[in-house]
Formats: sequence, C-alpha cells, structure tokens
Amino acid sequence: MRCRTKTRAFTLVELLVVMAIIGILIAMLLPAVQAAREAARRLDCANHLSQLILAVHHYEASQGYYPAGVLEEKGPILSQPKGYHHNWIVQILPFVEEQNKFAHLDFSVGVYHANNAPVRAIPLRILKCPSSWLPTPAPGSNYAACHHDVEAPIDANNHGVFFLNSRIRYDDVTDGSSHTIYLGERLLDTPAAELGWMSGTSATLRNTGGGAITIARRAGVPVKGVQFDPLLAVGGFQSVHPGGAQFAFGDGSVRFLSGVTGSSVFQQLGHRADGKLLSDNY
Repeated sequence: MRCRTKTRAFTLVELLVVMAIIGILIAMLLPAVQAAREAARRLDCANHLSQLILAVHHYEASQGYYPAGVLEEKGPILSQPKGYHHNWIVQILPFVEEQNKFAHLDFSVGVYHANNAPVRAIPLRILKCPSSWLPTPAPGSNYAACHHDVEAPIDANNHGVFFLNSRIRYDDVTDGSSHTIYLGERLLDTPAAELGWMSGTSATLRNTGGGAITIARRAGVPVKGVQFDPLLAVGGFQSVHPGGAQFAFGDGSVRFLSGVTGSSVFQQLGHRADGKLLSDNY
C-alpha cells in the first residue's frame, strides 16, 4: 500500500501576513521611487535652465548686451494681451535651435497679433519643467527672467538684468554674475490669465521681492501698504520642486535655492548692482 504524503497549503492567516509584509515593503519603496523620479525631473529642469542661460550669454556675445526683458514704447507694462510685448525668449530663439520659429515671426506687430499666432501657439519643450503638473491651455513658460529685486511693475528703472527695453552688458552686473539671478522658475498662470511664452509680462518676468518660492501674483501684491493694480503686479518665482526652486545665475551655473532663503539675501540676488555685501551661505 502506498503512503500518501500530505500537501500543506497556506492558511488564511499566513496568506494575510504575507500580503501585509508585501504591502509594507511597497509602502517603504514607493517614496524612494518617487524621490528618484523627482530627482531625474529636477535634473532635466536644470538642464533646460542651463540651455537658456547659455543662449542668453550667446546673445550677449553676439549683440554686446543681454536681450531686453520686454520691448515696448513705454511703461509700466500691464499683464494683459495688449501691446508689442516681444520678450527675451523671442530674442534668444536663434540661440536655442529655434531659428525657424524666429524666421516666421512678424516683428512689425505685437506678439498677440494674428500674424504671430501660429508661432505663439507652439509649445517649446525647453520652456517646460518636467515636474510641472499644471495644465497648459496656452503654451506658456515655466521659466522667467529677473526684472527687479522688489515687487514693482515692469519698467525701465528696474534693478534686474531683464526689464523694459533693457540693454544690460556683462560689465554692468557689478555685484558679480555668480551672485546675480538671471533666470528662475515660475508656475503657469490660470487659463484665463496665462499670456504665453512670447509675452514680456509676468508670464516670463519675475522679481525677488519675496522668498525663493512666493505665491503672490495676479491678485495684487501689497508692498509697504500699497495695493498694486492686478495688471501691474508681477510676483516672484515659484516651483513645484519640494523645498525650493532652481535658478540660473549670471556665471552660467544653475543652483537650487531653498524656500527658506532669507528675503534680504534673495532680494540682493535679484539686484545687479546694489554693492552690498552678500553671504556665500545661501
């Protein structure tokens, strides 16, 4: 007579224990996977800023001065789809391998004119932060140039490197290019307010009037008790990266600034020539 061997199966309790262990392991691994993905996206974002700051310097080497933040007859600039408003991004298109788009632009009219609508409707990958999850109903830019060191309308008397009809040279940045913010991150605006990547308004210009991450933008920004017209308000730099935002400095470096960076330090970094001592610990 053959002996029958018993085949032991998992009990319900054992199965539940195994499932619980697997669940715990997945819960432990998931944050690490997400962190690795965010690190990769942040690296890609930094690469975009590196390409943009390199293009800005190529423009300066070619023309003798940096591209104007925005071109317009007079200021201050209103964040509305009216005016000439050709911006710094438009001017550096040939230096980011976008000569064809540059050739199709009509510079005799403003960026909102029907003649420029075909180019304006095309999104540029170099202007998109990979971590940005916000919808883009109108092709916008996640990167902006620094026009001023405080919250104030975009005008010809701003202290940044890119402002109304600016023609700043490398030698004009007397605080040192490595201590001056040229470009930084911004969040896309609401669908109704987003003016697109060609617009030299708050859509592509920002200031260091707040911390490294600020949320005050189009609702009117109170400064010294004065409430700006929402159309004149510009706002600061913003990012979806945890803990801070990325900035391109005048020396070509891209650095991550913490969201708790001191407001006075951050303000100094937005001024091209304030002459003040600046700590290297930022």
